[in-house]
Amino acid sequence: MTTEAKIQLTSSELGILWMTYQSTCATIIKCEFMKDKTINKEAQNIIITYINEGQSVKDKIVSVFNNEKAVIPIGFDERDIVREAPALFDDIFNIMTLRQMMKLNFGHSAVFSAMSYMKEVQDILKTNYDIANKYYVISTDYLLGKGVLARPPYVAMPKQVEFIEDKNYMSGTNIFSDKRSLNTIEVGFLNEAIEDNIFGMQLMTGFSQVATDNEVKKYFLEGKELAKKIITNLSNILSQSDIQPPSTWAGKATDSTKTPYSDKLMMYTTSLISSSAIGYNALGTSFSMRSDLHTKLSLIAKDTFGYAKKGGKLMIEHKWMEEPPQMEDRNQLTK
Repeated sequence: MTTEAKIQLTSSELGILWMTYQSTCATIIKCEFMKDKTINKEAQNIIITYINEGQSVKDKIVSVFNNEKAVIPIGFDERDIVREAPALFDDIFNIMTLRQMMKLNFGHSAVFSAMSYMKEVQDILKTNYDIANKYYVISTDYLLGKGVLARPPYVAMPKQVEFIEDKNYMSGTNIFSDKRSLNTIEVGFLNEAIEDNIFGMQLMTGFSQVATDNEVKKYFLEGKELAKKIITNLSNILSQSDIQPPSTWAGKATDSTKTPYSDKLMMYTTSLISSSAIGYNALGTSFSMRSDLHTKLSLIAKDTFGYAKKGGKLMIEHKWMEEPPQMEDRNQLTK
């Protein structure tokens, strides 16, 4: 055992590994169901090979937890899928699901790497990032090859360097003045948000068909409507700059009403996507230089936060939310 391996996990590293374990378990078990329902052999092989590599991340986290004598989270397992249930989504959407989860994985791993100190933890995060990036590229190439993934809009290449001289460049809230056209950075974040919400809308459609609890079903339907609202609002911003919003809506739910996933797994997936959307929204807001975008994106963030909070309360009510490792309650210990 190396010298670093004997160093105790920090609180942040414990939380990082806990979160990574949860999301990896959820992705692997969803893929375990999807691989048996995916008809296209190329798509099926993509899912199967990810399962094998994703499992290595899960095993490494378990090893660290065992070395540190930390309890292993329950996460998600065979109890959260019904293998004999019919397919809930078509092959295209199954690969879209994998792509979306990989996008979240390498984003989280990059952030978490800056919060880690132990070599074993850094190695796990690097492995997780590499796997996520690998399958994001593979799934993206697959979807592009099928012609079902809308690329961001193209733009004329700049011929010379320009500097911002007009103080009104950052304005946009005055209804009596013309707004400048969007810059490419703003278009990138808007396009990404629309794409993510198209995916979210289709996901909520499928989840709402098979949820067994009525309150959970209503929650997914609410999420579907929220995603539609966000798509409309963001598409209008692009259209005002004569930019065509993403238009490919390929990948959809089947007509199955028999649940393949536990309500707990579907709620966790929704919570993970919603929470990540808040972070990406904040990032997009910080890089936007038009004041009206700040206002509109802030309102979207508020709605998304409210939706995520409602989902958290619902999960707690049903005892589906595992509690993250807690710091010692010194006030309680001194009593």
